[in-house]
Amino acid sequence: MTGALTEAPPGYSNSFLGFPLALDLDTLDADIAILGVPYGLPYVTGDLANDQSRAPDAIRQNAQDAAWEEPRTRVHFDWDLGGPLLGNRPVKVVDCGNVTSDPFDPHEHYRRAEAAAGKIFQAGATLITLGGDHGIPIPIMRALPKHETITLVQVDAHMDWRDDVNGVREGYSSPMRRASEMDWIGDMVQIGLRGVGSARTADVDAARAHGAKLISAYEMHDMGMDAVLEQIPDGGPYYLTVDADGLDPTIMPAVNAPTPGGLTWIQIHKLIHGLVKKGRVVGMDLVEISPAFETGSKTLVHAERLLCNFIGATVRAGYYD
Repeated sequence: MTGALTEAPPGYSNSFLGFPLALDLDTLDADIAILGVPYGLPYVTGDLANDQSRAPDAIRQNAQDAAWEEPRTRVHFDWDLGGPLLGNRPVKVVDCGNVTSDPFDPHEHYRRAEAAAGKIFQAGATLITLGGDHGIPIPIMRALPKHETITLVQVDAHMDWRDDVNGVREGYSSPMRRASEMDWIGDMVQIGLRGVGSARTADVDAARAHGAKLISAYEMHDMGMDAVLEQIPDGGPYYLTVDADGLDPTIMPAVNAPTPGGLTWIQIHKLIHGLVKKGRVVGMDLVEISPAFETGSKTLVHAERLLCNFIGATVRAGYYD
């Protein structure tokens, strides 16, 4: 397996909702591709793995558990979408497995993630990335198509504008700062900011100087998600990054930094469906779930619903017609 970009998930959590595995990215034929990226860059010397590294497979396994008697999530009427997940259309969804790592070179996981994402984007597929911590969107965003400027939309309790932590510049506190340095990333809209997190005053100043639109959770609740959507430039393309702690801990408790006042389910549902209608979303990620902190299966149920709503919304927006 040395040097391979991806590998099959273990056990019966083999793929998301039982969609076909597609590990040969050079011959990828898909409309939607799901990719697990388990490992971020650590801030301290030691193993790459943290609890969030288990999240891609935990999300897959929960989705399989929810479809226990048949692939019912794929074929039953879904009231979130107004019909079956894929709307009875010949949309090709595949699971590309998990990006491999090299325990002797923490940066190799990022290099492989960027290469894997690049092949998926080159194949014309919409990419759904399962993290992993919030460092993992950095290599994904590096692989984004560069022929047009992409608007970056973030859902998060934290700004993630740290330039470095312990000398590490691509960790989970820095994805928005790194994105600001990518020429193909244009407008940045950050939604749900609250509490005390990764931002220092200098980071807030840097984000504002760059032109990032910072919408606190309290502003969001006051204005409503429709008004938030109006502040996102029309037309796309977009990339959406969702930190699980951006949602309220009453619905996503399995995070390292639960903070009151986050997005409700109705708000994230409206954001996903509204953004997809505004223009093409070329990819999204869901990061920062820590399965060890799960309460029942509350976080993973909402994760599965979030991903299914994104898939179903893109289908109904005509992305693959």
